[in-house]
Parts: sequence; structure tokens; C-alpha cells
Amino acid sequence: MQTTLRKSGKFTLRYRPYTLELRHVFTIAAGSRSTTPVVLTELEYDGVVGYGEASMPPYLGESHESVRTFLDRVDLSGFNDPFHTADMLAYIDQLAPKNTAAKASVDIALHDLLGKLMNQPWHRIWGYNTADTPHTSFTIGIDTADMVRQKVREAAPYKILKVKLGLDTDKMMIETIREVTDKPLCADVNQGWKRREEGLEMAHWLAERGVIFLEQPMPKEQVDDNAWLTENSPIPTVGDEAVQRLHDVRKAHGVYSGINIKLMKCTGMREAHQMAELARALGMKVMLGCMTETSCAISAAAQLSPVVDWADLDGALLINNDLYRGMEVVDGKVMLPRTPGIGIRLMGQK
Repeated sequence: MQTTLRKSGKFTLRYRPYTLELRHVFTIAAGSRSTTPVVLTELEYDGVVGYGEASMPPYLGESHESVRTFLDRVDLSGFNDPFHTADMLAYIDQLAPKNTAAKASVDIALHDLLGKLMNQPWHRIWGYNTADTPHTSFTIGIDTADMVRQKVREAAPYKILKVKLGLDTDKMMIETIREVTDKPLCADVNQGWKRREEGLEMAHWLAERGVIFLEQPMPKEQVDDNAWLTENSPIPTVGDEAVQRLHDVRKAHGVYSGINIKLMKCTGMREAHQMAELARALGMKVMLGCMTETSCAISAAAQLSPVVDWADLDGALLINNDLYRGMEVVDGKVMLPRTPGIGIRLMGQK
């Protein structure tokens, strides 16, 4: 499919579909896939171009077609100044309910554009210190024992591993990993456990084997069960599917120990920043996550990484066909580029 171009006053919005090819079949409690659809955006103002991205894993309910339909409705002719960020993104948000990845694709492109206009990367605009970036985890999807061993060996440069759980293979996954490495682990259950007693038993079992926190252990609708597990668990819990946008953060307080912020869930960088600040004010832990994405969206999220407890920014490391260079991982640690905006360049550019 070709690039769509929409010129609205002083702004030009371009977007095109793209499909990410995963290095390995990616399996979680909800299913398996080998590709992820994305839409790549460009927002131009006064000859300066900002880049953005929408990534649509199945559970978001978005697709190439739904994102294109949403972006077809975007008319920026009523805006003359890209620094009117709050007004522009409020307009984008009210165009349709949900569509959070589509909205994020505009938000990211706008932030990249603004950073370039100011000639500063966003972590500097927010006042963050690059020395404070965390190590990122590397995700090990649910698989056979032999493939799990292979994936763990391939993840040798990373200091912490994220393990997908939630099926009847949970103990096999952990025991197999422990045959290969004693690195700290975090466990993402993706709502796979249904009973809180089972969850607590597993929390103790996992804690004894070096798991440092649990991500979305039970279905998000089981609020009381998740709160009970959090209160009794020997390790922290993190809300993911239960925490989509800013208004969910207060609801998660007292139910989970922390929240997982993802740009594709929360409409982009502006709201992600607000969510992190609110969670901190409430005394909650903050995790920064991602979908399978190119280095465009990953580098955008990484601008927030100096103020989070845990980062899971491996989305671009899981694909074969990245189009950009941006945030890098060196000896497991998130390294922020000093390039203005979100810090990316097209592959092949100097």
C-alpha cells in the first residue's frame, strides 16, 4: 500500500502501513503470532519532519485499516503552531474513542518534530539525566524447552529477562531458564492465572527462583483478587492490561504495586509522562514497556526511561526488519541518543 498524504494548513501528515517480522514466533497466554502490523507516520511543519508509529498487537483491537481510517479524519488546518501541543493532542483524542495506537502515532511524530525545532532530545526537555537509565529486560516468549534454552542463550547481553507465563507450562519455563542462567527474572502472566490462591502459591515459588516482580497476574476484571494478591505477595505486582491511560492510574493504586506504561496504550509521550508523574506521586513503582515496534516508537518511549524503576524496551530487538536507528542497548543498559527529538535516524543515514 502506498503512502497517504494529507496537507492541513501549515502541517502535512503522511502515513503508510508496514508489517514487522518477528525473529521468533511470539507466544503469550493469549496466543501466538509471527508478525505485527504497524503504521509509520511523518508530520511536517516548515520543512521539518517528525516521525511516529502505531503498533497494533491483537489485543489493542486496531489494524492497518482502522489506523488509516482514523488518520484520514485528522485535519490540522485549525492549528498554526506546533507548540500548542495540549490543544492539538486534545483534538486528536476526541476524534474517536479508543484508537490509542493511531493517536500515539501522531503524538510521537509531533514530539519528534518539536524536539527538532528546539534542537533538543526529549529527555533533556523533560530535565532527565541519561546516567539514570535502567537496564532493559529481554523477553522470552512461551515455547518448548529447547527453544527456551536457545532464546536465553541469544539474550546473553541482557542483565534481566522477562518471561511470559500464564499457561500450564509456567514451572517448566522457569526451570528451563534456570538450567541456563541465574539472572534476575520478571514474570509477565498476561492475565493467565484465574485463582488468587494459585497466584499466591506461584508468587512464592517464583520469588524463591529469582523472579523480582509479577506483571498482570490475573484478569484485570478481578480487581479484588489482584489487590489481595498484591497485599500478600512476596514480590511486587505491576498492572498492565488493567492500566491503559491516565485515568486508570488512580484506580490501580492499592490494587497493584506499580503500573506498566506503554505509548500504544496511552496515546503517546504526553500522557505517558503524566502517568509516570502521577504514579510517582502515589508512591507506586513505574515500569516502561512496549509492543513489538520499530526503533521509532521504542526511542520515543526511552526518553522517559531515566525516571522508571524497570524498563522492557526490547520491541525492536525482537524484529528482523527495523527501519530506524535510535535508542541502543549496551551491556543491557538503555543508552539514549543525543539526537534532537526522539533520537532516530533512517537506516543508512549518518
